[in-house]
Parts: sequence; structure tokens; C-alpha cells
Amino acid sequence: MTQPQVPSERGATEPGAALRQLRMADPVLARLIDAHPSFDSRAWLADLPPMDAFGALIFQVIGQQLSVQATRGILRRIQDRFGGRLPAPGELLAVAPDDLHQIGLSRRKVATLRDLAQRFADGRLSGEQLGRLSDAEIETRLTAIPGIGPWTVHGFLIIALDRQDVVLAGDLALRKIIQDTYQLGHLPSQDEVLGLAERWRPYRSLATSYLFQAAFDATDT
Repeated sequence: MTQPQVPSERGATEPGAALRQLRMADPVLARLIDAHPSFDSRAWLADLPPMDAFGALIFQVIGQQLSVQATRGILRRIQDRFGGRLPAPGELLAVAPDDLHQIGLSRRKVATLRDLAQRFADGRLSGEQLGRLSDAEIETRLTAIPGIGPWTVHGFLIIALDRQDVVLAGDLALRKIIQDTYQLGHLPSQDEVLGLAERWRPYRSLATSYLFQAAFDATDT
């Protein structure tokens, strides 16, 4: 008997296979998938500047506990400060912390970004190195840095590495979306989100993208 193909967490799989599996696993997702036949889970990245691994971490650190609008406002100011693009590690380190703070970053986030930049600059971290690690290994490596938690790492995995089996269980917006979409009588906890998401493996990133799209649809109606 032929065994079903399970994709590597590092690699992509045939989109149709992922959609078929999600449809079978979750009738709520099946309705969302059928309602969006041309959905591109990474289309939203076109609205952001080009990002390497360090740039994706800049974006994620900026976005901690901020709205999308506030995050993108600070991101634009950083781009303006660096000639219309995101800085390389050495360029960020060359800017005084107070100047970064005046852009709109909290002092804690400035310290986190400078710590990250130093690690990229001296070779302790690199996009190539991180790309070779498993999701769990990346989370262990990055959460050792003060100011970086699982939410930041999980977003990085999706944006920078296109990892397929990531769920933002700690994201308040996602928890609210799940409450509405699945018609729960309460805001699900992180553990409840993870429990629900078990049925989406190994395509939790794609499932999460469809749920966010459902929320965007609701705001447009």
C-alpha cells in the first residue's frame, strides 16, 4: 500500500495535495478553501519590502504587540531612514539607539534588534544557517535572545523560510478569528488553538492563512 506523502517542514509540497488533506480534515476549512479558489497564502508579502532572514526578524520584532497599521508605519520609517530598504546588520548597528527609538521603536525592541544585528554581523546567526535547522531548533536558537518569543519565531518561519507546519497559537487576532469562525462561546486558549490545529498537520501554516483571509473578508462586508 502506498504511504501518503508527508512534506518536509523545510520544503514545499504540491498545493492540491495540501488542499485536499485540509478539506478532508476540517469541514470549516473546506468551506473557506472552496470560497477562495484562487487564494495565494503569500500574496500579502507583496505589500512589504524585500526581506532576507534579518529583515524578516526586524519585521517580526517591530510587530510585537502592535496592530498591522502601526507595524507598517514603523517599517516605512525604517525604510526611509535607510534609503528605501531595510538595513543590513552592520547598517543597523551603525545607527545610534536613540535614533532608532525616535523612529517609533521601544527601547526594548531597539535592544533586541541590536542584539540580533550583532549576532548576524559576527556570524553567530545567518539566514543560511537558520535555513538548515528544524523549526524546533530555530525556536530554541532565537528565543535565547532577550525580547524574542515563540510568536516572533513562528512568524519568521512563515515569512523567511516558508515553513509549512507553523501555527501562531499565541496570536490574539488568530484566537479571535477561530472563536468567530468556529462559533465558539469563548476565546480559545493557546492550548485549545494547538489542539484544534492538530487536524491541520502538516499544513498548519496554510490553514492559518485561510483563517486570516476569512477575517479580512468579514471586514470588507
